[in-house]
Amino acid sequence: MRPVRGKRIVAILAAGGLTLAAAACGEAPAETPAASGSTAAAAAYKACMVTDTGGIDDKSFNASAWAGLQAAQKEAPNVDPKYVASSSEADYEPGLRNYVSQNCNFILAVGGLMGTATTKIAKESTKSQFGIVDSGSESPNVYPMQFATQQAAFLAGYLAAGYSKSGKVGTYGGLKIAPVTIFMDGFADGVAHYNTVKGKKVEVLGWNKAAQNGSFAENFGDQNKGKSITQTLVSQGADVIMPVAGGTGLGTAQVAKDSGGKVSVIWVDQDGCTSAAQYCDVFLSTVVKNIEEAVKEAVVKGAKGETLSATPGYVGNLENNGVSLAEFHSFDSKVDAALKGELTTLKADIIAGKVKVESASAPK
Repeated sequence: MRPVRGKRIVAILAAGGLTLAAAACGEAPAETPAASGSTAAAAAYKACMVTDTGGIDDKSFNASAWAGLQAAQKEAPNVDPKYVASSSEADYEPGLRNYVSQNCNFILAVGGLMGTATTKIAKESTKSQFGIVDSGSESPNVYPMQFATQQAAFLAGYLAAGYSKSGKVGTYGGLKIAPVTIFMDGFADGVAHYNTVKGKKVEVLGWNKAAQNGSFAENFGDQNKGKSITQTLVSQGADVIMPVAGGTGLGTAQVAKDSGGKVSVIWVDQDGCTSAAQYCDVFLSTVVKNIEEAVKEAVVKGAKGETLSATPGYVGNLENNGVSLAEFHSFDSKVDAALKGELTTLKADIIAGKVKVESASAPK
């Protein structure tokens, strides 16, 4: 979750049943309905969001950030939320710049890939307040929201190893960027910790932490690519898979659903049973990144006239519930009670510093 600099990646999006709001380069962002008529226009606090690729309904980080803006409006009625969706990297700067021209009070960039564009526009527009999810920032007018996701992913790796029947688990990413690989690092280390504690040899497919190499879909919206990668992992023996790929991961959920219970999924960002309820019966758990709460708190503070400090910004971890392992839902009776107890102890040990969870991609 360090700033992603110099990345010139254009993600290829597939329809895949996702609802995308397209933003044309150079055009004013498409607006969502304004706040209720009870809010005086002069008092409105315009909170404007530019999504990363994958669309507003990616069942993942874009959707979480938008939920945060909507939650802020419920707590502070003068908040007027709106968004524009990016179809590619080329849409980042126009989306941000057009919201500056609309005098938005808070301009939110969603995703580490937007770090460079956000820094550039923030330097051009020093009187505007920006926020960014999954990236640090050196600009005083950018409020960074970052997450120690490796901590919760460590718990997920331990869970996957303890639940697996085949002795093989898998993971893959959307793009090889820090906000993605931090999940994969934690997951791999959680499996390794399980092996050390239990004297087992559960294997991780799709990611080698030491080499920082693994499987990537090269986008966050292609469900067919997600299916293809998942089918490969399953053919190699994996029976628990964690996709860190936004909407692409819905392809993994479909493969698991079609497997008749042989394959289960660990979702990321939003609790899968909430964000993609149609697949709840295949979600063993979710590595939750509480983007919604972080965004809500930032916007509510701004709407109340409080200053958003760029240093240190916000860092979510297990201790402050910024990251967590979601409940097991339909898998609750299938997860051994002893394993549940070990996860509870492990969480406490991570918070206390007894168990160190490290990733080169962790917030600095």
